[in-house]
Amino acid sequence: MDLVSVAQAAYIVAGVLFIGAITGLSKHESARTGNVLGMAGMGVALVATLALVVDQGAGVRWLALIVGATALGALIGLWRARTIEMTGMPGLIALLNSFVGLGSVLIAWNGYLGVEADPDGPQARLLEAQGMLTIHGIEVMAGVFIGGVTFTGSIVAYLKLSGHMKSSPLMLPGRHAFNLLALAATVAAVVWFAIDAHIGLLIFVTVLALVLGWHAVASIGGGDMPVAVAVLNSYSGLAAAASGFLLQNDLLIITGALVGSSGAYLSYLMCKAMNRSLLAVIAGGFGIETETSAEDVTGEHREITVDGALELLENARSVIITPGYGMAVAQAQHGVANLVAALRARGVEVRFGIHPVAGRLPGHMNVLLAEARIPYDIVFEMDEINDDFADTDVVLVIGANDTVNPAAAEDPGSPLAGMPVLEVWHATDVIVFKRSMASGYAGVQNPLFFRDNTAMLFGDARDRIEELAASIGVPA
Repeated sequence: MDLVSVAQAAYIVAGVLFIGAITGLSKHESARTGNVLGMAGMGVALVATLALVVDQGAGVRWLALIVGATALGALIGLWRARTIEMTGMPGLIALLNSFVGLGSVLIAWNGYLGVEADPDGPQARLLEAQGMLTIHGIEVMAGVFIGGVTFTGSIVAYLKLSGHMKSSPLMLPGRHAFNLLALAATVAAVVWFAIDAHIGLLIFVTVLALVLGWHAVASIGGGDMPVAVAVLNSYSGLAAAASGFLLQNDLLIITGALVGSSGAYLSYLMCKAMNRSLLAVIAGGFGIETETSAEDVTGEHREITVDGALELLENARSVIITPGYGMAVAQAQHGVANLVAALRARGVEVRFGIHPVAGRLPGHMNVLLAEARIPYDIVFEMDEINDDFADTDVVLVIGANDTVNPAAAEDPGSPLAGMPVLEVWHATDVIVFKRSMASGYAGVQNPLFFRDNTAMLFGDARDRIEELAASIGVPA
Protein backbone atom coordinates (compact mmCIF):
# COMPACT_ATOMS: atom_id res chain seq x y z
CA MET A 1 0.00 0.00 0.00
CA ASP A 2 1.46 3.36 -1.00
CA LEU A 3 1.86 6.33 1.32
CA VAL A 4 -1.01 8.26 -0.27
CA SER A 5 -3.46 5.45 0.47
CA VAL A 6 -2.23 5.26 4.07
CA ALA A 7 -2.67 9.01 4.48
CA GLN A 8 -6.20 8.85 3.06
CA ALA A 9 -7.04 6.04 5.48
CA ALA A 10 -5.60 8.15 8.30
CA TYR A 11 -7.85 11.02 7.24
CA ILE A 12 -10.88 8.76 7.59
CA VAL A 13 -9.72 7.74 11.07
CA ALA A 14 -9.26 11.42 11.99
CA GLY A 15 -12.75 12.21 10.68
CA VAL A 16 -14.26 9.48 12.85
CA LEU A 17 -12.35 10.83 15.85
CA PHE A 18 -13.72 14.34 15.16
CA ILE A 19 -17.27 12.97 15.05
CA GLY A 20 -16.59 11.22 18.37
CA ALA A 21 -15.25 14.49 19.77
CA ILE A 22 -18.45 16.37 18.93
CA THR A 23 -20.52 13.55 20.41
CA GLY A 24 -18.46 13.59 23.60
CA LEU A 25 -18.63 17.35 23.97
CA SER A 26 -22.43 17.24 23.93
CA LYS A 27 -22.55 16.12 27.59
CA HIS A 28 -20.74 17.23 30.74
CA GLU A 29 -19.86 13.69 31.74
CA SER A 30 -18.13 12.89 28.45
CA ALA A 31 -16.71 16.33 27.61
CA ARG A 32 -13.17 15.47 28.68
CA THR A 33 -13.22 12.33 26.52
CA GLY A 34 -14.57 14.37 23.60
CA ASN A 35 -11.72 16.85 23.96
CA VAL A 36 -9.15 14.04 23.98
CA LEU A 37 -10.70 12.49 20.86
CA GLY A 38 -10.52 15.85 19.09
CA MET A 39 -6.85 16.27 19.95
CA ALA A 40 -6.12 12.72 18.83
CA GLY A 41 -7.90 13.32 15.52
CA MET A 42 -5.90 16.47 14.88
CA GLY A 43 -2.67 14.66 15.74
CA VAL A 44 -3.46 11.90 13.23
CA ALA A 45 -4.33 14.52 10.60
CA LEU A 46 -1.08 16.42 11.11
CA VAL A 47 1.08 13.28 10.86
CA ALA A 48 -0.77 12.13 7.72
CA THR A 49 -0.36 15.54 6.11
CA LEU A 50 3.37 15.59 6.84
CA ALA A 51 3.63 12.13 5.31
CA LEU A 52 1.94 13.38 2.14
CA VAL A 53 4.30 16.36 1.98
CA VAL A 54 7.29 14.01 2.15
CA ASP A 55 5.76 11.69 -0.46
CA GLN A 56 5.28 14.63 -2.86
CA GLY A 57 9.00 15.30 -2.80
CA ALA A 58 9.19 18.35 -0.55
CA GLY A 59 12.75 19.29 0.20
CA VAL A 60 14.32 19.54 3.62
CA ARG A 61 13.82 23.30 3.60
CA TRP A 62 10.04 23.13 3.06
CA LEU A 63 9.67 20.25 5.50
CA ALA A 64 11.58 22.21 8.14
CA LEU A 65 9.34 25.23 7.60
CA ILE A 66 6.19 23.13 8.00
CA VAL A 67 7.44 21.33 11.11
CA GLY A 68 8.69 24.60 12.58
CA ALA A 69 5.37 26.37 11.97
CA THR A 70 3.47 23.42 13.48
CA ALA A 71 5.70 23.37 16.56
CA LEU A 72 5.42 27.15 17.00
CA GLY A 73 1.64 26.98 16.70
CA ALA A 74 1.51 24.13 19.23
CA LEU A 75 3.62 26.08 21.73
CA ILE A 76 1.48 29.21 21.36
CA GLY A 77 -1.68 27.13 21.71
CA LEU A 78 -0.44 25.39 24.86
CA TRP A 79 0.65 28.68 26.40
CA ARG A 80 -2.66 30.39 25.61
CA ALA A 81 -4.70 27.45 26.85
CA ARG A 82 -2.86 27.46 30.19
CA THR A 83 -3.05 31.21 30.74
CA ILE A 84 -6.49 32.15 29.40
CA GLU A 85 -9.16 32.97 31.99
CA MET A 86 -12.71 31.75 31.47
CA THR A 87 -13.76 35.39 31.01
CA GLY A 88 -11.49 35.53 27.98
CA MET A 89 -12.72 32.31 26.37
CA PRO A 90 -15.49 33.89 24.24
CA GLY A 91 -13.06 36.38 22.73
CA LEU A 92 -10.41 33.69 22.22
CA ILE A 93 -12.86 31.47 20.33
CA ALA A 94 -13.82 34.39 18.11
CA LEU A 95 -10.13 35.06 17.46
CA LEU A 96 -9.52 31.41 16.56
CA ASN A 97 -12.44 31.56 14.12
CA SER A 98 -10.73 34.52 12.45
CA PHE A 99 -7.61 32.42 11.80
CA VAL A 100 -9.70 29.87 9.91
CA GLY A 101 -11.23 32.66 7.82
CA LEU A 102 -7.85 34.19 7.02
CA GLY A 103 -6.48 30.76 6.11
CA SER A 104 -9.36 30.22 3.71
CA VAL A 105 -8.69 33.57 1.99
CA LEU A 106 -4.97 32.80 1.59
CA ILE A 107 -5.64 29.29 0.27
CA ALA A 108 -8.15 30.67 -2.23
CA TRP A 109 -5.66 33.27 -3.46
CA ASN A 110 -3.01 30.57 -3.73
CA GLY A 111 -5.46 28.48 -5.76
CA TYR A 112 -6.00 31.41 -8.13
CA LEU A 113 -2.25 32.01 -8.55
CA GLY A 114 -1.66 28.33 -9.29
CA VAL A 115 -4.45 27.93 -11.84
CA GLU A 116 -6.34 30.98 -13.17
CA ALA A 117 -3.27 33.25 -13.10
CA ASP A 118 -1.24 30.57 -14.91
CA PRO A 119 -3.58 29.21 -17.64
CA ASP A 120 -0.74 27.39 -19.42
CA GLY A 121 0.49 25.71 -16.25
CA PRO A 122 0.09 21.99 -15.48
CA GLN A 123 -2.68 22.49 -12.91
CA ALA A 124 -4.77 24.66 -15.22
CA ARG A 125 -4.35 22.24 -18.13
CA LEU A 126 -5.33 19.27 -15.99
CA LEU A 127 -8.46 21.00 -14.69
CA GLU A 128 -9.38 22.15 -18.17
CA ALA A 129 -9.04 18.61 -19.50
CA GLN A 130 -11.31 17.40 -16.70
CA GLY A 131 -13.83 20.15 -17.39
CA MET A 132 -13.33 21.49 -13.84
CA LEU A 133 -11.77 24.89 -14.55
CA THR A 134 -15.03 26.82 -14.05
CA ILE A 135 -15.79 24.89 -10.86
CA HIS A 136 -12.33 25.75 -9.57
CA GLY A 137 -12.98 29.45 -10.19
CA ILE A 138 -16.23 29.26 -8.22
CA GLU A 139 -14.41 27.46 -5.38
CA VAL A 140 -11.78 30.23 -5.32
CA MET A 141 -14.43 32.93 -5.04
CA ALA A 142 -16.39 30.98 -2.42
CA GLY A 143 -13.27 30.53 -0.31
CA VAL A 144 -12.40 34.23 -0.53
CA PHE A 145 -15.91 35.41 0.27
CA ILE A 146 -16.71 33.04 3.15
CA GLY A 147 -13.21 33.37 4.57
CA GLY A 148 -13.19 37.17 4.31
CA VAL A 149 -16.55 37.54 6.06
CA THR A 150 -15.42 35.09 8.77
CA PHE A 151 -12.08 36.84 9.27
CA THR A 152 -13.21 40.42 9.84
CA GLY A 153 -16.50 39.39 11.46
CA SER A 154 -14.61 37.30 14.02
CA ILE A 155 -12.14 40.12 14.66
CA VAL A 156 -15.03 42.48 15.47
CA ALA A 157 -16.60 39.81 17.69
CA TYR A 158 -13.28 39.44 19.52
CA LEU A 159 -13.01 43.20 20.02
CA LYS A 160 -16.56 43.39 21.38
CA LEU A 161 -16.28 40.37 23.65
CA SER A 162 -12.90 41.46 25.04
CA GLY A 163 -14.15 44.98 25.78
CA HIS A 164 -11.94 46.73 23.20
CA MET A 165 -15.00 47.82 21.23
CA LYS A 166 -18.42 49.00 22.40
CA SER A 167 -21.04 46.27 22.50
CA SER A 168 -23.76 48.58 21.16
CA PRO A 169 -24.74 47.94 17.52
CA LEU A 170 -23.40 50.09 14.68
CA MET A 171 -26.32 52.04 13.26
CA LEU A 172 -25.31 53.09 9.76
CA PRO A 173 -28.11 54.47 7.58
CA GLY A 174 -29.21 51.99 4.93
CA ARG A 175 -27.24 49.16 6.50
CA HIS A 176 -29.67 46.47 5.32
CA ALA A 177 -29.61 47.83 1.78
CA PHE A 178 -25.81 47.76 1.87
CA ASN A 179 -25.79 44.10 2.95
CA LEU A 180 -28.19 43.12 0.17
CA LEU A 181 -26.26 45.09 -2.47
CA ALA A 182 -22.99 43.52 -1.30
CA LEU A 183 -24.45 40.02 -1.65
CA ALA A 184 -25.87 40.82 -5.09
CA ALA A 185 -22.53 42.30 -6.21
CA THR A 186 -20.73 39.18 -4.97
CA VAL A 187 -23.00 36.85 -6.95
CA ALA A 188 -22.49 38.95 -10.08
CA ALA A 189 -18.72 38.96 -9.60
CA VAL A 190 -18.65 35.16 -9.13
CA VAL A 191 -20.58 34.64 -12.38
CA TRP A 192 -18.28 37.05 -14.21
CA PHE A 193 -15.19 35.37 -12.72
CA ALA A 194 -16.42 31.97 -13.92
CA ILE A 195 -16.52 33.43 -17.44
CA ASP A 196 -13.36 35.54 -17.25
CA ALA A 197 -11.12 34.91 -14.24
CA HIS A 198 -9.72 38.43 -13.92
CA ILE A 199 -7.69 39.34 -10.85
CA GLY A 200 -9.63 42.60 -10.46
CA LEU A 201 -12.79 40.60 -9.70
CA LEU A 202 -10.95 38.58 -7.07
CA ILE A 203 -9.63 41.75 -5.42
CA PHE A 204 -13.12 43.26 -5.50
CA VAL A 205 -14.76 40.26 -3.80
CA THR A 206 -11.95 40.02 -1.25
CA VAL A 207 -12.35 43.67 -0.20
CA LEU A 208 -16.15 43.43 -0.26
CA ALA A 209 -16.13 40.30 1.92
CA LEU A 210 -13.81 41.92 4.47
CA VAL A 211 -16.02 45.03 4.68
CA LEU A 212 -19.23 42.99 4.82
CA GLY A 213 -17.91 40.80 7.65
CA TRP A 214 -16.89 43.84 9.67
CA HIS A 215 -20.18 45.66 9.06
CA ALA A 216 -22.43 42.65 9.73
CA VAL A 217 -20.98 41.85 13.16
CA ALA A 218 -20.49 45.49 14.16
CA SER A 219 -24.24 45.92 13.58
CA ILE A 220 -25.09 43.17 16.08
CA GLY A 221 -25.85 44.33 19.62
CA GLY A 222 -24.34 42.88 22.78
CA GLY A 223 -27.47 40.90 23.66
CA ASP A 224 -27.12 38.86 20.47
CA MET A 225 -23.34 38.36 20.53
CA PRO A 226 -23.51 34.75 21.85
CA VAL A 227 -25.57 33.89 18.75
CA ALA A 228 -23.10 35.81 16.57
CA VAL A 229 -20.21 33.72 17.93
CA ALA A 230 -22.10 30.52 17.08
CA VAL A 231 -22.84 31.82 13.57
CA LEU A 232 -19.19 32.77 13.03
CA ASN A 233 -18.18 29.31 14.20
CA SER A 234 -20.45 27.91 11.50
CA TYR A 235 -18.88 30.28 8.95
CA SER A 236 -15.41 29.05 9.91
CA GLY A 237 -16.53 25.50 9.18
CA LEU A 238 -17.82 26.52 5.77
CA ALA A 239 -14.54 28.33 5.11
CA ALA A 240 -12.60 25.16 6.00
CA ALA A 241 -14.81 23.09 3.71
CA ALA A 242 -14.25 25.56 0.86
CA SER A 243 -10.50 25.21 1.40
CA GLY A 244 -10.90 21.43 1.36
CA PHE A 245 -12.52 21.53 -2.07
CA LEU A 246 -9.74 23.74 -3.41
CA LEU A 247 -7.00 21.52 -1.99
CA GLN A 248 -8.91 18.32 -2.78
CA ASN A 249 -8.49 17.37 0.87
CA ASP A 250 -11.23 15.05 2.11
CA LEU A 251 -10.50 15.64 5.79
CA LEU A 252 -10.87 19.41 5.46
CA ILE A 253 -14.20 18.90 3.73
CA ILE A 254 -15.40 16.49 6.45
CA THR A 255 -14.17 18.70 9.30
CA GLY A 256 -15.58 21.86 7.73
CA ALA A 257 -18.94 20.21 7.19
CA LEU A 258 -19.02 19.02 10.82
CA VAL A 259 -18.16 22.45 12.23
CA GLY A 260 -20.40 24.29 9.80
CA SER A 261 -23.47 22.14 10.40
CA SER A 262 -23.04 21.91 14.18
CA GLY A 263 -22.47 25.67 14.41
CA ALA A 264 -25.56 26.34 12.31
CA TYR A 265 -27.67 24.03 14.46
CA LEU A 266 -26.36 25.62 17.65
CA SER A 267 -27.23 29.06 16.24
CA TYR A 268 -30.74 27.82 15.49
CA LEU A 269 -31.19 26.39 18.99
CA MET A 270 -29.96 29.59 20.63
CA CYS A 271 -32.21 31.78 18.50
CA LYS A 272 -35.14 29.54 19.33
CA ALA A 273 -34.35 29.79 23.04
CA MET A 274 -34.08 33.58 22.77
CA ASN A 275 -37.16 33.95 20.56
CA ARG A 276 -34.94 35.53 17.94
CA SER A 277 -34.87 35.26 14.18
CA LEU A 278 -31.51 33.97 12.96
CA LEU A 279 -31.86 36.05 9.82
CA ALA A 280 -32.56 39.16 11.92
CA VAL A 281 -29.42 38.58 14.00
CA ILE A 282 -27.21 38.02 10.95
CA ALA A 283 -28.70 41.04 9.17
CA GLY A 284 -27.73 43.36 11.99
CA GLY A 285 -29.16 42.47 15.36
CA PHE A 286 -32.60 42.39 16.84
CA GLY A 287 -34.64 44.94 18.71
CA ILE A 288 -32.42 47.90 17.83
CA GLU A 289 -35.02 50.43 16.82
CA THR A 290 -36.84 50.52 20.16
CA GLU A 291 -38.09 53.21 22.44
CA THR A 292 -36.67 52.14 25.78
CA SER A 293 -33.12 52.88 26.83
CA ALA A 294 -31.14 52.20 29.98
CA GLU A 295 -31.82 55.71 31.22
CA ASP A 296 -35.61 55.30 30.93
CA VAL A 297 -35.78 52.78 33.80
CA THR A 298 -35.54 54.50 37.16
CA GLY A 299 -36.54 53.82 40.75
CA GLU A 300 -35.26 53.30 44.26
CA HIS A 301 -33.21 50.19 44.86
CA ARG A 302 -32.84 48.47 48.24
CA GLU A 303 -29.45 47.38 49.54
CA ILE A 304 -28.75 44.43 51.78
CA THR A 305 -25.74 43.47 53.86
CA VAL A 306 -24.05 40.08 54.12
CA ASP A 307 -25.75 39.60 57.50
CA GLY A 308 -29.14 40.36 55.97
CA ALA A 309 -28.53 37.91 53.14
CA LEU A 310 -27.33 35.32 55.65
CA GLU A 311 -30.59 35.62 57.60
CA LEU A 312 -32.67 35.06 54.46
CA LEU A 313 -30.61 32.01 53.47
CA GLU A 314 -30.71 30.47 56.95
CA ASN A 315 -34.52 30.67 56.95
CA ALA A 316 -34.93 29.41 53.38
CA ARG A 317 -36.22 25.99 52.37
CA SER A 318 -35.37 26.34 48.69
CA VAL A 319 -32.74 28.43 46.90
CA ILE A 320 -32.11 28.89 43.18
CA ILE A 321 -28.85 30.39 41.91
CA THR A 322 -28.82 32.11 38.50
CA PRO A 323 -25.24 32.87 37.44
CA GLY A 324 -24.09 35.22 34.69
CA TYR A 325 -20.93 36.67 33.18
CA GLY A 326 -20.23 38.59 36.39
CA MET A 327 -19.60 35.29 38.16
CA ALA A 328 -16.93 34.49 35.59
CA VAL A 329 -15.35 37.94 35.97
CA ALA A 330 -15.23 37.59 39.77
CA GLN A 331 -14.07 33.95 39.52
CA ALA A 332 -16.69 33.20 42.15
CA GLN A 333 -17.57 29.67 41.03
CA HIS A 334 -15.53 27.92 43.71
CA GLY A 335 -17.02 30.11 46.42
CA VAL A 336 -20.45 29.31 45.02
CA ALA A 337 -19.63 25.59 45.28
CA ASN A 338 -18.74 26.08 48.96
CA LEU A 339 -21.95 28.02 49.58
CA VAL A 340 -24.00 25.30 47.89
CA ALA A 341 -22.32 22.62 50.01
CA ALA A 342 -23.00 24.61 53.19
CA LEU A 343 -26.66 25.19 52.36
CA ARG A 344 -27.28 21.58 51.34
CA ALA A 345 -25.66 20.41 54.59
CA ARG A 346 -28.37 22.42 56.39
CA GLY A 347 -31.08 20.65 54.41
CA VAL A 348 -31.76 23.52 52.00
CA GLU A 349 -32.76 22.54 48.46
CA VAL A 350 -30.31 24.32 46.15
CA ARG A 351 -30.56 24.36 42.35
CA PHE A 352 -29.09 26.34 39.48
CA GLY A 353 -31.05 28.01 36.68
CA ILE A 354 -28.98 28.45 33.52
CA HIS A 355 -30.11 30.69 30.70
CA PRO A 356 -29.13 29.49 27.19
CA VAL A 357 -27.03 32.61 26.59
CA ALA A 358 -25.76 33.24 30.12
CA GLY A 359 -22.25 34.64 29.81
CA ARG A 360 -20.87 35.47 26.39
CA LEU A 361 -20.52 31.98 25.04
CA PRO A 362 -22.87 28.99 24.69
CA GLY A 363 -22.36 26.77 27.74
CA HIS A 364 -20.18 29.36 29.48
CA MET A 365 -21.83 28.93 32.89
CA ASN A 366 -22.00 25.14 32.62
CA VAL A 367 -18.23 25.00 32.13
CA LEU A 368 -17.62 27.22 35.16
CA LEU A 369 -19.90 25.12 37.37
CA ALA A 370 -18.30 21.90 36.15
CA GLU A 371 -14.88 23.39 36.94
CA ALA A 372 -16.05 24.00 40.52
CA ARG A 373 -17.42 20.42 40.67
CA ILE A 374 -21.04 21.46 41.11
CA PRO A 375 -23.18 18.28 40.89
CA TYR A 376 -24.76 17.96 37.44
CA ASP A 377 -28.11 16.88 38.85
CA ILE A 378 -28.82 20.28 40.43
CA VAL A 379 -28.07 22.30 37.28
CA PHE A 380 -31.19 22.99 35.20
CA GLU A 381 -31.86 24.79 31.95
CA MET A 382 -34.23 27.78 31.87
CA ASP A 383 -37.20 25.83 30.51
CA GLU A 384 -36.82 23.19 33.22
CA ILE A 385 -36.79 25.59 36.16
CA ASN A 386 -38.73 28.70 35.18
CA ASP A 387 -42.01 27.44 36.66
CA ASP A 388 -40.36 26.79 40.03
CA PHE A 389 -39.42 30.36 40.94
CA ALA A 390 -42.86 31.07 42.42
CA ASP A 391 -42.27 28.32 45.01
CA THR A 392 -38.72 29.43 45.79
CA ASP A 393 -37.77 31.29 48.96
CA VAL A 394 -34.54 32.96 47.81
CA VAL A 395 -32.97 33.49 44.41
CA LEU A 396 -29.30 34.47 44.22
CA VAL A 397 -28.56 36.39 41.00
CA ILE A 398 -24.77 36.27 40.70
CA GLY A 399 -23.48 38.58 37.99
CA ALA A 400 -26.48 38.05 35.70
CA ASN A 401 -28.35 40.99 34.19
CA ASP A 402 -30.01 40.72 30.80
CA THR A 403 -30.98 37.07 31.35
CA VAL A 404 -33.13 37.98 34.39
CA ASN A 405 -34.58 41.23 33.08
CA PRO A 406 -38.40 41.35 33.46
CA ALA A 407 -38.59 44.02 30.74
CA ALA A 408 -38.09 41.21 28.21
CA ALA A 409 -41.49 39.81 29.22
CA GLU A 410 -43.31 42.99 30.22
CA ASP A 411 -42.04 45.91 28.12
CA PRO A 412 -42.71 45.72 24.36
CA GLY A 413 -40.44 48.73 23.87
CA SER A 414 -37.39 47.09 25.43
CA PRO A 415 -34.48 45.99 23.20
CA LEU A 416 -34.85 42.61 24.97
CA ALA A 417 -38.60 42.35 24.30
CA GLY A 418 -39.69 38.82 23.47
CA MET A 419 -36.53 37.12 24.72
CA PRO A 420 -37.33 34.37 27.24
CA VAL A 421 -35.63 35.09 30.57
CA LEU A 422 -35.30 33.48 33.98
CA GLU A 423 -38.37 34.81 35.82
CA VAL A 424 -36.60 35.22 39.15
CA TRP A 425 -38.91 38.04 40.30
CA HIS A 426 -41.63 35.51 41.16
CA ALA A 427 -39.57 34.23 44.11
CA THR A 428 -40.22 35.44 47.66
CA ASP A 429 -36.84 37.21 47.86
CA VAL A 430 -34.20 38.01 45.26
CA ILE A 431 -30.62 38.93 46.15
CA VAL A 432 -28.59 40.44 43.31
CA PHE A 433 -24.79 40.31 43.54
CA LYS A 434 -23.34 43.23 41.56
CA ARG A 435 -20.57 45.74 41.75
CA SER A 436 -22.84 48.65 40.82
CA MET A 437 -26.18 49.56 39.27
CA ALA A 438 -24.65 49.55 35.77
CA SER A 439 -26.66 48.10 32.90
CA GLY A 440 -25.86 44.73 31.35
CA TYR A 441 -23.88 43.84 28.25
CA ALA A 442 -26.84 44.72 26.02
CA GLY A 443 -26.81 48.25 27.48
CA VAL A 444 -30.30 47.88 28.99
CA GLN A 445 -31.16 48.80 32.57
CA ASN A 446 -32.91 46.13 34.64
CA PRO A 447 -36.19 47.01 36.42
CA LEU A 448 -35.67 43.90 38.56
CA PHE A 449 -33.27 45.94 40.68
CA PHE A 450 -36.09 48.24 41.76
CA ARG A 451 -38.66 45.59 42.73
CA ASP A 452 -39.90 45.39 46.30
CA ASN A 453 -38.69 41.82 46.77
CA THR A 454 -35.21 42.53 45.35
CA ALA A 455 -32.18 43.54 47.39
CA MET A 456 -28.77 44.53 46.00
CA LEU A 457 -25.64 43.09 47.61
CA PHE A 458 -22.86 45.26 46.24
CA GLY A 459 -19.18 44.41 46.10
CA ASP A 460 -16.97 41.71 44.63
CA ALA A 461 -19.15 38.63 44.13
CA ARG A 462 -16.42 36.20 45.16
CA ASP A 463 -15.77 38.01 48.44
CA ARG A 464 -19.47 38.25 49.29
CA ILE A 465 -20.13 34.61 48.42
CA GLU A 466 -17.16 33.41 50.47
CA GLU A 467 -18.31 35.50 53.44
CA LEU A 468 -21.74 33.89 53.25
CA ALA A 469 -20.29 30.38 52.92
CA ALA A 470 -17.97 30.93 55.89
CA SER A 471 -20.80 32.32 58.02
CA ILE A 472 -23.10 29.39 57.28
CA GLY A 473 -20.28 26.95 57.82
CA VAL A 474 -18.72 24.86 55.07
CA PRO A 475 -18.94 21.15 55.96
CA ALA A 476 -15.65 19.30 56.37
